[in-house]
Amino acid sequence: MIILYNPPSSAGRKPILPMSLLALGAILEGRHDYRIIDGNLVSDPLRSLDDAIASSGACTLGITVMPGPQLQNAVPISRAIKQKHPHVRIVWGGYFPTQHYEACVTDEAVDFVVRGHGEYAFASLVDLLESGGENFRMPGISFFDEDLAKIIDGGLAPLPHPRELPDLFPYHRVEVERYVRPTFLGSRTLPHHSSYGCPFFCNFCAVVNMVDGRWKAQSAEQTARVAEYLVKTYGVNAMEFDDNNFFTHEDRIAEFCERIGRLNIRWWGEARIDTKQKFSERNWSLMRAAGLKMVFLGAESGSDETLARMNKGGKASIEKTLAIAERMKAYNIIPEMSFVLGNPPDPEKDARQTIEFIRKVKQINPATEIIMYMYTPVPLAGELYERARAAGFNFPETLDGWISPEWLEFSQRRSVHVPWMKDPIRRQIQDFQWVLNAFFPTTTDIHMRKWKRLLLRGAAAWRYHTGLYRNPLELKALHRIASYQRPETSGF
Repeated sequence: MIILYNPPSSAGRKPILPMSLLALGAILEGRHDYRIIDGNLVSDPLRSLDDAIASSGACTLGITVMPGPQLQNAVPISRAIKQKHPHVRIVWGGYFPTQHYEACVTDEAVDFVVRGHGEYAFASLVDLLESGGENFRMPGISFFDEDLAKIIDGGLAPLPHPRELPDLFPYHRVEVERYVRPTFLGSRTLPHHSSYGCPFFCNFCAVVNMVDGRWKAQSAEQTARVAEYLVKTYGVNAMEFDDNNFFTHEDRIAEFCERIGRLNIRWWGEARIDTKQKFSERNWSLMRAAGLKMVFLGAESGSDETLARMNKGGKASIEKTLAIAERMKAYNIIPEMSFVLGNPPDPEKDARQTIEFIRKVKQINPATEIIMYMYTPVPLAGELYERARAAGFNFPETLDGWISPEWLEFSQRRSVHVPWMKDPIRRQIQDFQWVLNAFFPTTTDIHMRKWKRLLLRGAAAWRYHTGLYRNPLELKALHRIASYQRPETSGF
């Protein structure tokens, strides 16, 4: 028996379907017996895991770990389980252990790390563990060899092709109804992941280190088949496609839209601006007719110089960002743009340029959703990372370091404790964020009444128009009285 555990990650809002564990389950199905436990759905995750291990005799516990709240939970849970059930092999996988496997495998609570998209690597490891094998040197698997007193790293797992994986996840293994949630897209929303990787090499993005420029996707027919299944089986009327880059191949998107038009759903996905800008007018009309409501776009900066330093490529530019905002306005599709502020080598100049650029975007298309992050380095990610190190930045070397309050904020890209970002520009970014979010309340907040939008907008208007953002105490007080959703911290 294998226990697959999803640590809590969505305190205060409805949990998200644990797609990473369902992807593992799709490979394990019919091969090994397993059970999925979602820490978001149980009152006491440790007790639930303890009971499941004791009653089933499970010898393997697989844990998916993202930075932030999941990591905060995974560390003490793993240590408690290892102490009470020392025979259980604890295997971590996911974004965090892929990037920081050294800190994981040198902790006594973590036996193995699966690096990258490791469905098959995990299944092979379980095969070996259950057969009593001892040669754990295999692609995608990292561990600490006690005899050699060193880390053995198998590198990234080979990237599986979604077309070779089962079309449908084993949804019967979880209580799907508990994950169906209302969003601005629709009253019954579920996610899907139709591709792995991204073909670009932006040096601030951790996906690059996980896939090395590779992108593999389900066919349009497969993805449409999943959408139809979710509609017919669970009454879904909205979908989030959580691919790193859903819109990479225009012909695939066009065919997908043609296939789902009759389903009458609304949907969301992620795209690169210069790729999306190349789409034909016919396909823009097709996407809108097929229910596309919003597209997440990595605008990243208001400076062409910074975009070049990010390795966004010669095709990315602030002019294209403005053009895509205008084009999407014509099709009534909402752009959701993320910006990274405070990039080295001149974080103050970078932040000021991007703040002014965000105002230009809003002038062209006021419906544009803006998500702002502080720059946080990604391991081994080129010039930006090296400049951060030169400024005194270093990642923690232990899990205890990573779960400290300071690094919890950092891992969620909200930290102000970065050596190259000094006051007052740090405060100016945060103050501008307060004013922007009040003057342009997010359309994704389905609970916000019209009167509240008018109240927030009126309270922030003078600050936004004059550019006097400093110390918006009245907006913070108003937030306590009439709280409003902030996309950069709560999603939609």
